[in-house]
Amino acid sequence: MSLIVPQLLEWYDGARRDLPWRRPDVTPWQVLVSEFMLQQTPVARVQPVWEAWVARWPTPSATAAASAADVLRAWGKLGYPRRAKRLHECATVIAAEYDDVVPADVETLLALPGIGAYTARAVACFAYRQRVPVVDTNVRRVVTRVIHGHADAAASVRDLADVAALLPEGDAAPTFSVALMEFGATVCTARAPRCGGCPLSTCAWRARGYPAPSAPARRPQRYAGTDRQVRGRLLDVLRSSDSPVTRAQLDVVWLSDTAQRDRALDSLLVDGLVEQTADGRYALAGEGDP
Repeated sequence: MSLIVPQLLEWYDGARRDLPWRRPDVTPWQVLVSEFMLQQTPVARVQPVWEAWVARWPTPSATAAASAADVLRAWGKLGYPRRAKRLHECATVIAAEYDDVVPADVETLLALPGIGAYTARAVACFAYRQRVPVVDTNVRRVVTRVIHGHADAAASVRDLADVAALLPEGDAAPTFSVALMEFGATVCTARAPRCGGCPLSTCAWRARGYPAPSAPARRPQRYAGTDRQVRGRLLDVLRSSDSPVTRAQLDVVWLSDTAQRDRALDSLLVDGLVEQTADGRYALAGEGDP
């Protein structure tokens, strides 16, 4: 399996996408912002939002100085707006406790708001060029197929060890980590992998005749009609208004199921994304009564 490293590095050198957060002048903070945004969100949707964000708020302190409402507006329609709230909290901690510098240590990163195991290692690897294994769904799928010969890619306690065993020594390790992720995102994809164009000469899954998954494929997550969609509709109204809105203005966005609408609004209040003013109106967090 040692051929995987040079073959993927050679492939990546010619096939890499020109993504702005991979460019050499990008700061660790800007890499961290990209990782928050890319969670469960396609690159094409993230790129314009990320570019506008880092131009407006290039540092943690600049983000921390923004209001929570401005941050939620800038997040726009990326989805899962709690990520924006956590990013704002993370920026506040970095600005106040780390002199506006994103920590490089994985354990320190893990202690920051909104940062989990994947994001901590991604920042250490991609921003600080450290030799640490980074495992997302794309990487897990590639390792499961190429190394273990299975189609399934369920999370496993051995994921980090599997990827760590593949990492080359020295400066090539971070580049290989990006290449592995890129390969899973563009070639060894979950559906319709492009095996005919695979740059790897050895693949355990291919050698076994591409065995099917042992469990049925998970159906894509439905969005239409879910609480997530209702929450998004409610946030759209609040983002588009410069002042608090009435309950009646929110109610009209979802009339087909009033109980679901009420539940969605309550969840936004509980999550701290929306607040109610003294006169009973609603606003984005940080934009209601002083």
